[in-house]
Amino acid sequence: MTVDNVNGADLEGVRTQAPAPAGATVPTRAPGRWLHYWDAEDTLQWETAGRAIAKRNLAWSIACEFLGFVVWQLWSIVVVFLPAAGFSFSSAELFWLISIPSLVGATLRIPYTFMVARFGGRNWTIFSALLLLIPTLGMAWCVGRPDTPFGVMLAVAALAGLGGGNFASSMANITYFFPAREKGWALGLNAAGGNLGAAVAQFAVPLAVALLAAGTVGLPLAGLMWVPLILVAAWGAWKYMDNLASAKSDIAGSLASLREPHLWILALLYIGTFGSFIGFSAVFPKLIMDSFGPGVGIDIGPAVISLAFLGALVGSLSRPLGGRLADRWGGARVTVACFGVLALAALAQLATLALGSFPLFLVLFLVLFAAAGAGNGSTYRMIPMVFALRSTADDGGRVSAARKASAALGIISAIGAYGGFLVPQVLNASRQATGGYAGAFIGFVAGYLVLMAITWAVYLRPSSAAALGKV
Repeated sequence: MTVDNVNGADLEGVRTQAPAPAGATVPTRAPGRWLHYWDAEDTLQWETAGRAIAKRNLAWSIACEFLGFVVWQLWSIVVVFLPAAGFSFSSAELFWLISIPSLVGATLRIPYTFMVARFGGRNWTIFSALLLLIPTLGMAWCVGRPDTPFGVMLAVAALAGLGGGNFASSMANITYFFPAREKGWALGLNAAGGNLGAAVAQFAVPLAVALLAAGTVGLPLAGLMWVPLILVAAWGAWKYMDNLASAKSDIAGSLASLREPHLWILALLYIGTFGSFIGFSAVFPKLIMDSFGPGVGIDIGPAVISLAFLGALVGSLSRPLGGRLADRWGGARVTVACFGVLALAALAQLATLALGSFPLFLVLFLVLFAAAGAGNGSTYRMIPMVFALRSTADDGGRVSAARKASAALGIISAIGAYGGFLVPQVLNASRQATGGYAGAFIGFVAGYLVLMAITWAVYLRPSSAAALGKV
C-alpha cells in the first residue's frame, strides 16, 4: 500500500520517504490526526515510520500523565499548610482532604480505560489534561479564603481525583502504539513518568508557597503554578499526538476477567503494593508534621516538609527495579520479599516512633517506599503470567487469556488505587481512637504478613499450579 494523502495531510515522517517495501502497511492520516492501518507488529512499518510516531505519542502521554499525578497529590502537601493559612479544620477533616482524591481517582480509572477507544487517544488526552484546570483553579480559589466551608473544600479536593483517572487512559492508549516486544518498556516508562508527578508536587509546592510568596503562605500558588504547564501539555497533545482508528475496547474481555478468581487475588496484592505507595505518598507530609511539627519535635519548615518528596521519588524509581527482579527471579518471589520488607519497615517504625528521631523516621519510610515501589513492578508482572497459566492448551484459550490479562491490568490498577484512600483512613482511625499512629502500624504489619502468606500459598507453594510456571 502506498502513502495515502487525505486532504493533503500526509503523515509526518513518511512524506519524504520512498514507497514502503512490498508487504508493509503504511499508516495514513485522516483529518483530526486519525491514523488508519496502524500495525505496530508489522516490522517494516515499525522501522520505517512507526517507532518515531509511537515515541512522540509516548513523550506527550508521559507529560500529561505526570501532571495528572501532580494534581492527584496536591492536597497531600497543601493540607499541611492550611492551619498557617487560617483554616481551623480538625485532623480528621484534613485526613479526608488527603484521601478523597484517591477514592475518586481510583473510581475514575475504570471508565477512563475505555475512553481512548471511544474518543481517540489524542482527543481524550487533550480533554483529560484540560480537565486538570478545574481542580487546580478550584484549589487556588478555596485555599485563599479561610472561610471556605469544609464541604466545599472537600468537593474541590475530590475533583483532584481527575488526575488519578489519567493513568488508566494513558496506559491504555500507549498499549496500542507499541509492539509486544517493546510494550513492557513503554508501559514501564509511562507509569514511572507519571508516578514521579507525586514526588515533584511534594518537592515544589512547599518551596513555592513559602519562597515565591515573599515569606508569607501564598497557598493559592499551589494550584496556580501548574496552570501554564497544563496548558502546554494540552497544546503538545493537540499538536503532536495521534488517534488510532484501530483502537478498540474489549468489553467482553473485561467481563471475562471479572469472572476470573485470580483477578481478585492479584487486585488484593496490588492494594498492598501500589496502594501502599500512593497512600503513604499522600499522607507522608502530614505524618511528618504530626510527629515532628511545632510543639512536638523539630521546628518544621518548608524545606523539611519538602523532604516528603523523597518517599514518592524512591517508590517511583524502584518500580522498574521490581519488574527487572521479577523477570529474573519470578514475580511471586519478589512480591513475597517486598511484603516481608514492608512488614519489617512498618514494625521498625512502630518500635521507634517514640524515640522522636526524624532521620530514623525518614530512613525507615524510604525503605517502606522502596519495597512498595518494587512490589508494584513485580505484582504487575505477575498478571499476564498468571492469566497465561490459566489458559488452555489450544490457540483459542491462549487468545482468551491474553484478552483477559489485558483487561485485568486496567481493572487491577483501578482497584489497587483504592489503597490511596484506605491507608490515610486507617491512620485517621488510629489517631481518633488513640491519639497516635501505633495502632495503624500494627494493622499494617498484620496486613503485610497476611498478603505475604497469600502470595506464597497461591503462587509459590509447591503444590500450586502457579508455582510450576514460576510466576
